[in-house]
Amino acid sequence: MPTPTDPVPSRHDLRHHGDAEVRDSGADLTDLAVNVRAGTPPAWLKERIAASLDGLAVYPDGRQAREAVAVRHGLPAGRVLLTAGAAEAFVLIARAVRARRPVVVHPQFTEPEAALRDAGHAVERVLLDAGDGFRLGEGAVPEEADLVVVGNPTNPTSVLHPVEDLARLARPGRVLVVDEAFMDAVPGERESLAGRTDLPGLVVLRSLTKTWGLAGLRVGYVLAEPELIVALEHAQPLWPVSTPALTAAVACSEPQALAEAAHAAHRIAADRSHLLARLAEFGGLQVCEPAAGPFVLIRLPGAATVRERLRARGFAVRRGDTFPGLGPDWLRVAVRDRATTDLFAEALAKTLPQGGQVP
Repeated sequence: MPTPTDPVPSRHDLRHHGDAEVRDSGADLTDLAVNVRAGTPPAWLKERIAASLDGLAVYPDGRQAREAVAVRHGLPAGRVLLTAGAAEAFVLIARAVRARRPVVVHPQFTEPEAALRDAGHAVERVLLDAGDGFRLGEGAVPEEADLVVVGNPTNPTSVLHPVEDLARLARPGRVLVVDEAFMDAVPGERESLAGRTDLPGLVVLRSLTKTWGLAGLRVGYVLAEPELIVALEHAQPLWPVSTPALTAAVACSEPQALAEAAHAAHRIAADRSHLLARLAEFGGLQVCEPAAGPFVLIRLPGAATVRERLRARGFAVRRGDTFPGLGPDWLRVAVRDRATTDLFAEALAKTLPQGGQVP
């Protein structure tokens, strides 16, 4: 059973992200460290965004985007807030929610904890156990927690928590934040809470970065009770989301875009199966399964050395030791097309000693 840790200063680099593995490297690397879908944004989306530039002289008006997102999830517009990427939402929550006992479930994306710490919160961690497949067992979260943050599917473990397990965490007097930044990469978006209005204190975060390749545009949104939406909006600066980003939010919420995203989710699932099959060829390499996101988490001795040797062979993967609950033997690998995966497997075989066997 996972147990909470004391709210002590973090020993992890919570601000380290996958882009650091390829940024300013001076090398031509195949990027398996960042989880943005390859080959994006698509041409039609770039055209929509480019057309919005004619309106840059006017201050951004987010009403159409808010309504489009609301329709996409079957919600009233008053339950939607557009943000400059999902990461901004963590900052707003840290500023607006007066939590006495905030808890972050790890391993997961580190920005929620970083934002809470920056806002002066004493953050308590619930560390899930690799031996249990990083599953969220009943009783893992303290009853007294009045702010709980959990990812689904979780970065970096690729675990998809059952919706009933997450729903059990919701209760009056608690804000339950579920980071669904990768949910649109899950076929059918199964286990999503995005359309739920029956759970008290539920906050769902979404990002358009991953599926649509918009990391540089910064656009995401919050789904929550209207009263909390108002509080979060008051914590935002004026005009926080640009006109091009609002245009992207509208475009990516339309039926044809949702159909394209659904098709991409199935393709990602097939490509992930191929990656898992190739990784299974390496004896002693442990993979966190079942994986549901566009990435997989692997464990192998000497991972830091393996990561550097893979760089020398042209592949960047994400180190795992900056995630609370993981250590130096963990790496995260993004799902790519089969040809790229085969090349990566060849490089990994040459990198590992003993003919590809993990010592």
